[in-house]
Amino acid sequence: MYKASEKRYDEMIYRRCGKSGLRLPAISLGLWQNFGYGSSFENAENMCRTAFDLGITHFDLANNYGHPHNGSAEENFGRILKRGLGAYRDELIISTKAGYDMWEGPYGDKHGSRKYLVASLDQSLARMGLEYVDIYYHHVYDPEAPAEEIAVALDDIVKQGKALYVGVSNYNSKQTEEIYGIFRELHTPFILNQPSYSMLNRWVEEDGLDKWVCDHGIGLAVFSPLHQGFLTDRYLNGVPEDSRIGKGNTWLGDMLDDNMVKRLNALNDMAKERGQSLSQMAVAWLLHNPAVATVLCGASRPEQIVNNVGALKNLEFTGEEISRIEELLK
Repeated sequence: MYKASEKRYDEMIYRRCGKSGLRLPAISLGLWQNFGYGSSFENAENMCRTAFDLGITHFDLANNYGHPHNGSAEENFGRILKRGLGAYRDELIISTKAGYDMWEGPYGDKHGSRKYLVASLDQSLARMGLEYVDIYYHHVYDPEAPAEEIAVALDDIVKQGKALYVGVSNYNSKQTEEIYGIFRELHTPFILNQPSYSMLNRWVEEDGLDKWVCDHGIGLAVFSPLHQGFLTDRYLNGVPEDSRIGKGNTWLGDMLDDNMVKRLNALNDMAKERGQSLSQMAVAWLLHNPAVATVLCGASRPEQIVNNVGALKNLEFTGEEISRIEELLK
């Protein structure tokens, strides 16, 4: 039976989610890839246990993770909980999301309806063997669903004890502001927006979302911090055949031109000067933004999780370093 490391809280940094009472680990584990059907269960379990042993208490899922076998990541995570990790349930923050296509028919496609949100969470809880999740997100903005319907459904879910907090994902600042006003009237514990954000994808700054959440006491849980692997050492010499781009598993392949490779190598040189890998510097750079409560890092093996947590050893940036990064990112 799994027994967690007694030193799991020695090194991890925990950051408050906006003005809420909840603190999340600076680095969380995202289960989007490598945890669903067809993935090695033993490896998935080792990654979850490695993460928790390093103080990563937050595990982020969604109803459709494991696509095209939707729900398979939640099923595997449920097995991992039953095989020992669940003994630490009160030390875990488990989140899931609903919003993208999930099951057949008009009530299971891309949705923000009350019908979809309630049914989806019931399915997720059953797959994971849980009575509640800590955070439940609406996964993607739905222009056809009234913000009030989404907000009231999420508020009712909290009142029913099926979720402790709620959030939204892939909402811009204007969309977030609209639903925030309703949550505020309902006194719903709305604490997070989960957007994509990285050195190479800075739309949250251009949109003003990071400033907006700081002003309104909401946190950001950011995903794709390494820009689908660009901000690692994988592409410093071009495209390896076994990489995501080499396998055609990412939509970002066209970005990897000679100019991008040159830029990545310059950033890598700077990371070395800081005593970090490129991926560690990329994570540290995100945590330099006060809007970011946690960085959701994916992984394909336990060693990557260890490397990501190593970013916490150097989170400080001088003004000169920030200026150099800005120049390289132009």
